Amino acid sequence: MTTESPTTDLQPSEQTNPCKRELSIEIPADVVAGESESVVQRYQKLARVPGFRKGKVPASIVRQRFADGIKGEIVEALVPRYFREETQKQNLLPVSQPRVTDLHFHEGEPLTFKASFEILPEFKVGPYDDIRLEKPDTTVSDEDVERALTNLRDQHATYTAVEEDRSLTDSDFAVVGFRGVPKESEQDADSKPVEVDEVMVEIGGENTIPQFSENLRGVKAGEQRTFDVKYADDFSDKRLAGKSMTYEVNVKGIKTRSVPELNDEFAKELGADFKSLEELRKRLGENMRAEKQHEAEHRGKDQLVEELVKRNDFPVPEAMLDQQIDLRLERGLRALAAQGMRTEDMKRMDFARLRAGQREAALREVKASLILEQVADDEKIEVSDEEFDRELEALAIQSKQTLEQVRARLTQDGGLDRIRHRIRNEKTLDVLYRRSA
Repeated sequence: MTTESPTTDLQPSEQTNPCKRELSIEIPADVVAGESESVVQRYQKLARVPGFRKGKVPASIVRQRFADGIKGEIVEALVPRYFREETQKQNLLPVSQPRVTDLHFHEGEPLTFKASFEILPEFKVGPYDDIRLEKPDTTVSDEDVERALTNLRDQHATYTAVEEDRSLTDSDFAVVGFRGVPKESEQDADSKPVEVDEVMVEIGGENTIPQFSENLRGVKAGEQRTFDVKYADDFSDKRLAGKSMTYEVNVKGIKTRSVPELNDEFAKELGADFKSLEELRKRLGENMRAEKQHEAEHRGKDQLVEELVKRNDFPVPEAMLDQQIDLRLERGLRALAAQGMRTEDMKRMDFARLRAGQREAALREVKASLILEQVADDEKIEVSDEEFDRELEALAIQSKQTLEQVRARLTQDGGLDRIRHRIRNEKTLDVLYRRSA
């Protein structure tokens, strides 16, 4: 058997997809014949044909009786191998599985086929050293800390039921149940009643809807009130924004709130680490500053990525884009499942619409990843074994598995390379952020 190379023809990229390539490959007839002989010999050893002992079936009968199976095995053995060899020879790195078409396979002739696939885009990353970000204010004032302390006191408040027969006044908490329906003139197919069995409403409270305070002030436990509420167009709950609702409210009881005194005892009750109120103040300030700095870094890196993507215009392989959309949808579905959504409800979702809605963000993420990869090459940024092992150890703790189990699972599904790639991009973004901040 000769070792003659297959003939190939690399078609130019399509205008609609510059990342797409198509190879026309011809595998020599003698290579096909040799593979065919090997497959037939395997079939002879295993084939069971009436009238013949196992392993004694003539090759001619095997070829005739198992023609489709033999052909399939030859194609499965030769097509991927010659496709891989040809892409390597032409320095092409496919990022998608090839789509094989125009397969011609006849005995005694070369096997020919076309393979369509996508490759990484060719682009040179634009200048990035001149990117500068505004440095946000991450200071924490004494007033900020005092507000945080007030919130802590509110969170640890206690509520006491009022036993005496009296009316609701400001600062009281009305224990109510209510039902709200849209005004008839505003009802539509999407209109649904708002029903709450029991909730506390602070009369005159800063976050209480004014109409609730106005209509419940002076009411006693056991009484009912009906009134309208007109919501602002920019109301935080989009289901109610701009609507007028009629509420039937039943007052079930009255409670008063007591907040703990701001002293050393209060600090000690929050945790063993706090010996005094001053220690609590100090720790709150440190945590608030750290949180502000983290938020500033997160926003800054987002702005940096946006600028990098804006400066570098290049095509993205559809296969990579589809994969990123899949990842985003998978994360979203996991979050919904964690919130209690049932599997049968998820199956009824409009996935075509969901995929379309994720496309723009996924495109940005793929572009950012490809840009950061080039920057990492330019800056010679690599991931050390220690950094990689730390990430795997964190994943093991998070998934409650051993390090060996995590490594085996990720090796099986190709996740190790993805993790190393992610760590490298994160390191690269850190370098660019420090320069630009």
